[in-house]
Amino acid sequence: MGYSQAELEDVQARWGLRFPPDLVDLLREHRPLPLPGSNISFDWLLSEPALIQGRLDWPFESFWFDVENNDAWWPEWGEKPSSLAEQRDRLKQVFAEAPKLIPLYSHRYIPQEPLESGNPVFSVYQMDVICYGTDLKDWIERERGGWSAKSWRTIKEIRFWSEALRKNNAEP
Repeated sequence: MGYSQAELEDVQARWGLRFPPDLVDLLREHRPLPLPGSNISFDWLLSEPALIQGRLDWPFESFWFDVENNDAWWPEWGEKPSSLAEQRDRLKQVFAEAPKLIPLYSHRYIPQEPLESGNPVFSVYQMDVICYGTDLKDWIERERGGWSAKSWRTIKEIRFWSEALRKNNAEP
């Protein structure tokens, strides 16, 4: 049994998110998501708010880890500031302009933009961004059947996140 429409609207309002239509459909059917290892999934209504906030913060904090510890910096972000505080502030600006990622499972995310079905699912671990599925259905099939269970279709272009794939040479 999944979430009601009213519950999903409350969740989105509480966390400042907008779920794409195919994610809404999936969450209306399943709670939590129907994947193996459900101990790394969560329930939007029953999980501790700190757990959910941690999942929402993960993409930024992951990138920040590489900036702070591995001297990573994309030229598109401008000249790298000299202080860590200024670097963090600049990275916050970059993330404020990027489409928000909605946590699905572990470090798998779907972008909320564009607000339409068919967005890819990304794995974000530090600045290592990988496509885990061309859309939600494809992602679930791959989580259940294996990474190379089938051939890859073209992935929808997503501002910022598709560039992260290219920088990692991680387009399937």
